[in-house]
Amino acid sequence: MRGIIFTLRLNSLYSIRIPFTWQSALTYPVLPPSAVIGLVANALQRYKNDKHPRGYLEEVEEKILWAGSRLLTPCVVKSYTTSAITKWEDIIGGKFTNALGRQFAYSQNLQVAIIFKNNNSIIDEIAYALITSPLTCGDSESPLTVEATPEIKEVEEVSSNIIETPFPVPFGKKIEIIEGNGQIYLMHERCLKRENKYPLGSYVVPIKEDKGILKPTILKVKVEGFKVYRIEHFSICAPLELPESSIQKSKKRGKKKG
Repeated sequence: MRGIIFTLRLNSLYSIRIPFTWQSALTYPVLPPSAVIGLVANALQRYKNDKHPRGYLEEVEEKILWAGSRLLTPCVVKSYTTSAITKWEDIIGGKFTNALGRQFAYSQNLQVAIIFKNNNSIIDEIAYALITSPLTCGDSESPLTVEATPEIKEVEEVSSNIIETPFPVPFGKKIEIIEGNGQIYLMHERCLKRENKYPLGSYVVPIKEDKGILKPTILKVKVEGFKVYRIEHFSICAPLELPESSIQKSKKRGKKKG
């Protein structure tokens, strides 16, 4: 297998909305797996631009085994009150806007790692697309750039069940945190619905808070029921098999019927 590692430079505040938070929208400090997949699919679509954007999303998601990100530099998260326009016409004295709370984060650099199924040829296209396409972090208001050329790395599966990792780790009964600090977030592992569902998984993000500032750290964990991969000198804890999207399943069923 092969993977890709690249560093993001955030050019502004960013807001990656945590699901089910709206009128008081909270943000992740790092890109969840679904946002990494969306970032890559968006870069590929802007680079090639020969089919519908959703087609690129389906192609990328099908070929990714694991995706994650981590802080490289300290991160500050602050809450602000924004004004949203709710209607364009009303009587004199009517209310046109609504106050909404929203969190924004800022960190100078994030690092992203992606592991692909098999030795996929799409990796080379993605590496080039990332440095030639305009990119955003979480939403269209948060521009970013990729520092240097993304590195394509060999990935190996390792047998150790005790690992040290700076990347988010699934949180559950089969994960034992031996050492380190982290905060738990609910994250989407994929962008596309599976069996008409859009499940959230619990992840421990290796960060610690010091005087209101989030700082990157490393988790030492014991894992059972997960595969462990090594990309460069990083260990990654991934589910045994990520469920396929409902779209992919329906395509397969359609082929069998034909």
